[in-house]
Amino acid sequence: MNQTGIVLARHHDREALRRALRTNRAERIRRGAYRPPQPSTGDRFRDADEQALARVLAVAAQLRKAWVSHESAALLHGLRLWQLPDRVHVVQKYRASSASADDIARHRLDLAENERTVIDGVATTSLERTVVDCCVALHPLLALVIADHALALGMDRAAALAVLDVRRDPRGRRRARQVLELADPGAESVWETWLRYIVVRAGLPRPTTQLQVRTPHGDYRADLGWAELRLLAEFDGRVKYTRGALGPGHDADRALFDEKRREDHLREEGWGVVRVTSSDTPDQAESRILRRFPSDFREALTPLHHLPPAPSAPPTPPNRPTQPTGPARSRGRASGR
Repeated sequence: MNQTGIVLARHHDREALRRALRTNRAERIRRGAYRPPQPSTGDRFRDADEQALARVLAVAAQLRKAWVSHESAALLHGLRLWQLPDRVHVVQKYRASSASADDIARHRLDLAENERTVIDGVATTSLERTVVDCCVALHPLLALVIADHALALGMDRAAALAVLDVRRDPRGRRRARQVLELADPGAESVWETWLRYIVVRAGLPRPTTQLQVRTPHGDYRADLGWAELRLLAEFDGRVKYTRGALGPGHDADRALFDEKRREDHLREEGWGVVRVTSSDTPDQAESRILRRFPSDFREALTPLHHLPPAPSAPPTPPNRPTQPTGPARSRGRASGR
């Protein structure tokens, strides 16, 4: 067993591994890689994240002279993802054989020294290189979710743009630059990024994230807002209104009452509040917010239709395997606020 808890079949007695699998003392991560069974966290999104992370660690342990990259590297860096990668992405200098596994996406290129790092013993692309690769390869919303969180964790935007500028392949560079420029460290969930992407794509001015509003009853903070129009937009995660959803001490009735009182205080001060939930489609969310802007303002908008529409919701995790997965790091996937 290596430092990640991964057991490689090539380094272990095959019959002992088969016995461990039969007696539920081991679980298969991918071909040739196993680990002791891990307890469930009780959260399907976190469990799915841990399954994906385990596959990344297994591939990293099995391959030589490879660097984990793209969304797989984002997992290692602890970044939020809109959806989990269906393959493990790696960068290699050599060409893969025709018999290579189909659950590995191999990118044949060279990395500069400043584009490499090591996380818990796993060779991976640097934070800036990881974000740039995702901005080039992914749907802009998926990339924006990653870039938002990377900035919140301290990524230097200028450093990421510099990595983008020296890429030899110019494909996707223009859109990647736009995503990096739109990124905002104020987004606190993937859904807040989703909502901001929708309004920016509609041509609205960039909203202020985590906008502070002062009232005689106290200071409040909104997900997005336009102070000059006294308009706020919020993604409303319904989980906080569900009894027991946030632990035994969570009072859902109190949360609902506090939210109503907060909104009353904001409206008394002349602030409009638009609420959007995960059941809203992008078109519904856009229409609801646009209606709150003056008609002459709406007519003068220039939508950014070169950006593709936002998806309605992230895909749900796959069905859980028979064996439970391990303790998870919280990565802020779209399970509410």
